[in-house]
Amino acid sequence: MATRDELEEDLPALKAPGGLREVALLMFRLGWTAFGGPAAHTAMLRDEVVVRRKWMTDRHFLDLMGAANLIPGPNSTELVIHASYQRAGWRGLVVGGSLFILPAAFLVLVFAWLYVEYGTTTTGEWLLYGIKPVVIAVVAQALWGLGRVALKGPFLAAIAAGVLALYLLGGNEIALLFGGAAVVMLVRNWRRMRSARVGTTLSIAPPAWALPLVAAVAAGATIEYSASRLFLTFLKIGSVLYGSGYVLLAFLRNDFVERLGWLTEKQLLDAVAVGQFTPGPVFTTATFVGYVVGGFPGAALATLGIFIPAFAFVALSIPVLPHIRKSPWTAAALDGVNVAALGLMAAVLIELASAAIVDAMTVALAAVAAVLLIRFRVNSAWLVLAGGLIGIAWRGLT
Repeated sequence: MATRDELEEDLPALKAPGGLREVALLMFRLGWTAFGGPAAHTAMLRDEVVVRRKWMTDRHFLDLMGAANLIPGPNSTELVIHASYQRAGWRGLVVGGSLFILPAAFLVLVFAWLYVEYGTTTTGEWLLYGIKPVVIAVVAQALWGLGRVALKGPFLAAIAAGVLALYLLGGNEIALLFGGAAVVMLVRNWRRMRSARVGTTLSIAPPAWALPLVAAVAAGATIEYSASRLFLTFLKIGSVLYGSGYVLLAFLRNDFVERLGWLTEKQLLDAVAVGQFTPGPVFTTATFVGYVVGGFPGAALATLGIFIPAFAFVALSIPVLPHIRKSPWTAAALDGVNVAALGLMAAVLIELASAAIVDAMTVALAAVAAVLLIRFRVNSAWLVLAGGLIGIAWRGLT
């Protein structure tokens, strides 16, 4: 467990002069360039706020990442919201999170309009061909940097390796996250209990505030469209959903295809595809669904509904974070979540690499991006954009 001096050293500079403007510019740029899903978003954010701007240390970034994994909602977006708060306070929380979401929501809305008007949508494969190999290098660099801080000894390294292996064998990511937290918490504090003197009072239960807050909003059961039902359904999804875009697909299918009947299976798959190949949060799939079923007002309500819980959960968790490292139980649980999250990132990296590195050009793109990131510290956002342009040009030539 970290010493008091280490914890004080890790504290970021809150409400720094000019912090709100810095947050707004950075998160808006990331909103346009953060392709590749949550693992890539996390890697790009770390590159900006830890490596380049030094707003916080890797240790603090890891703790924010762990806290985001403990609450429902889009983890990488919640990490952006946390980082924005650390730099610019409550105004930063709202502004930074919003400006990260808005570019993706705008692009998804454009695709949704084209889809409704012309009955088709761009697949984005030509763009992702060049972007994915660059994302591999970005995520690998982040894993290396975060791993050196989080993997403090063979025990934590074994937890991360176990999570990686179990995920690749089909393990549930949420069970693995909370399982990692539980194992580390119990092992560390079992030693503590055994070594405790007789008569020492030791609470064996973590504080109640350490448990994730989950809110559910009931939605109506009729198939008739209404704006309020659309909003409440997405508010419910944003409030209870843990996990990846695949989990989001299951929720959307259950609510909008099977229960409400507002979408067909094909429309749902097209919505998820658009959410995958646009930058920013995958949860902007809600914008597409909202537009298809309710036009521009529906798109706005769906986007608000699915993202409001993320802001609320982050705001509720902020008072808790300074206390987590003070308790041996919650500190151990957070270390467990952190290394489990790194194991999941490594598993996602392997899956992404198998889909992204498909020929000599993609091998070259990944290798060059890695060299530029590590040796010359080129900004990851510009590398992603360059990869996309190279992908378009290469596909045009071939």
